[in-house]
Amino acid sequence: MAHGFFLFLLLSCIISTNIHACKETDHSSLLFFASNLSSPPLNWTSIDCCRWKGITCDQDGWVTRLLLPSKGLKGDISPFSLAYLTHLTHLNLSHNSLYGSLETQFFFSLNQLEILDLSYNRLFGELPLSLQSSNIRIVDLSRNHFSGAIPSSLFQQASNLTSFNVSNNSFTGCVPSSICLQHSSPFLRLLDFSSNLFNGSLAPGLGKCSRLQVFRAGHNNLSGLFPEDIYNATRLEEIALPLSSLHGAVSDKIVNLTNLATLDLFYNHFGGEVPLNLGKLSKLKFVTLDFNNLEGALPPSLMNCTNLVELHLGSNNLEGDISMLDFSRLSQLTKLDLRNNNFTGTVPRSLYLCRSLKAIGLFGNHLEGQIEAEILSLKFLSFLSLGYNRFTNLTGAMKILMSCKSLQALLLSGSFVGEGIPSDDDMVYFHGFQNLRLLSLANSNLTGQIPLWLSKLKNLEILALGSNQITGPIPSWLGTLPRLFYISLLDNQISGEFPKQLCQLPRLLYEPNIASQADQYEFELLVFGFKINTNQTFPMQKLSFYPVTIDLSNNNISGSIPVEIGQLQLLRWLSLHFNNFSGIIPDQISHLKNLEILDLSMNHLSGIIPSSLASLNFLKEFNASYNNLEGPIPTGTQLQSFNASAFEGNPKLCGAPLPNKCRPNKDMDGHHQLPWFYIFTVLGFIVGFWGVFGSLIIIKTWRYAYFQFIDNLQDKVYVMVTVRINLMKKRLRD
Repeated sequence: MAHGFFLFLLLSCIISTNIHACKETDHSSLLFFASNLSSPPLNWTSIDCCRWKGITCDQDGWVTRLLLPSKGLKGDISPFSLAYLTHLTHLNLSHNSLYGSLETQFFFSLNQLEILDLSYNRLFGELPLSLQSSNIRIVDLSRNHFSGAIPSSLFQQASNLTSFNVSNNSFTGCVPSSICLQHSSPFLRLLDFSSNLFNGSLAPGLGKCSRLQVFRAGHNNLSGLFPEDIYNATRLEEIALPLSSLHGAVSDKIVNLTNLATLDLFYNHFGGEVPLNLGKLSKLKFVTLDFNNLEGALPPSLMNCTNLVELHLGSNNLEGDISMLDFSRLSQLTKLDLRNNNFTGTVPRSLYLCRSLKAIGLFGNHLEGQIEAEILSLKFLSFLSLGYNRFTNLTGAMKILMSCKSLQALLLSGSFVGEGIPSDDDMVYFHGFQNLRLLSLANSNLTGQIPLWLSKLKNLEILALGSNQITGPIPSWLGTLPRLFYISLLDNQISGEFPKQLCQLPRLLYEPNIASQADQYEFELLVFGFKINTNQTFPMQKLSFYPVTIDLSNNNISGSIPVEIGQLQLLRWLSLHFNNFSGIIPDQISHLKNLEILDLSMNHLSGIIPSSLASLNFLKEFNASYNNLEGPIPTGTQLQSFNASAFEGNPKLCGAPLPNKCRPNKDMDGHHQLPWFYIFTVLGFIVGFWGVFGSLIIIKTWRYAYFQFIDNLQDKVYVMVTVRINLMKKRLRD
């Protein structure tokens, strides 16, 4: 009996194994798929592919699921190999590095597919004319390199489609909103066409998708009017069409979308007023309408949206007295951005009852008054932008705000005009701003000197004090702030010398443990007013986008540029324009290998331009005009790629790109050397002179000696003859 029982168990196991053993065609297809991968190995070694990692089979041994997301797979995805997996219902190869195109046969054979997820790969090519599987529910091809137009026939057989995501590709043509007109997808809930190259207007049809909850088509080249029929899709929870060129007004019909939680129309051309009854949308959480042409006052009904988390209405033409609005019911509000509008009044006191607030942006309006101590009730406030208003009492404001323990960004530029920077005497009990990363007090004509209390801001990374009336020297302690990497002191009346201690800023030195840790912190709102080069200013949010900068231009700083500046190897922007610097350009500047902008213009610098500056491979802007520089501009270097205006105003400077050519009395480095040209010329003259005239001189000398000899000989002969004649005469007489 026992032996029979064990025999039964053995037979059961064998039968069970045979039932689940994968089909030979599927086994071969999977091996062929794996053979096209360069890494890593899948370790599919057992005989039964149904036991392989990522593989699921049905009871007949057909492979139904191939799920290998985020496995680091690299290589060519072979549609012909996968096409033989005819019973496949789930295919997920997302978040890998697969490449290749999806040919028509791929979709034609996989007619049982329910879920297709190939997102976050490197696939390319066009899509087929049709999705062959009538069972398909989810298609995610986002974050690839697909291109071409999406054919309207693609969805004809996809009667069960619920989610279609092709965002972040290179698709062109029109957004296929006809998908809803075909009545082929009654269950469709998500359409995501964002971040492609679609153009034209949004065609009517979206209103027919009665179950549509999410529609995204932003970051394209869309234009035209906002389609009215979208207000018929009453189950919509999210409309996201940012960064396009849509225009027209947001209709009052939007109140039909009672489930709407996210309305994102950022950076378009929408005009008109904010819908009067927008407050009826009680489920609204995120409203992003900034950078449009909206006008008029904010509707009081907006204060009924008690679920609001973020309200972005900046950079429009909105107006009205915002102090009359009651924000007290918006208990979940974390971000309020009303910047760059025409609002008047004071900061609403009711705003201080929104205890969840993390960010307030009121920059660029016509607000007035003083900062009230009630702001300290906002315990989570980390971003405060009040610049370019008409606030007064800067010292009082700073004494209050320094107790905002969560504050990381404080932007007061353009406000408190003509007041004094709070001095050390004003801030005698200073102990705040311990988490502050960014402080901007620029463009306010503030007077006074750089106060010592700033030295206590150990987490400060960006300091902007430009365009004021600050006097006195640059304090040496500025070089001790451990996290400071952006210093803007331009357009002031600062005097003294460039302190050598500034060349010891820890964040600007090349330290592998610091350089390898890029700060990924993001401010709660966009930051306006900071330049990323000398010509352009962009709003930025990530701290890592700000270039490592020292800008001391347009001051009264004198002395030489310290050679220690070569230690600041992470520096990307150095501007010393319009000061009184003298001496030479230090060769050590060539150690600043990351330098992109170097402006030394309008000083009293002398000597040559060091040829070593040619090693600054990232240099995009260079200016050394209006100094006392001399000698040739180093040839064969990047310096010659800049316009002549970068070198003008130096009369003794020569060589391309300047029109005046150099005399050959200096070498390529501009250093004085022996005038070999003249030496060789003189030697040539001497050799030529002696070659022609030397022999004549020698001959003349020999001729002179010869005639002298003859003359002497003649004299001697004459004497001898005379003596002999006289003797003969005497003998004859005798």
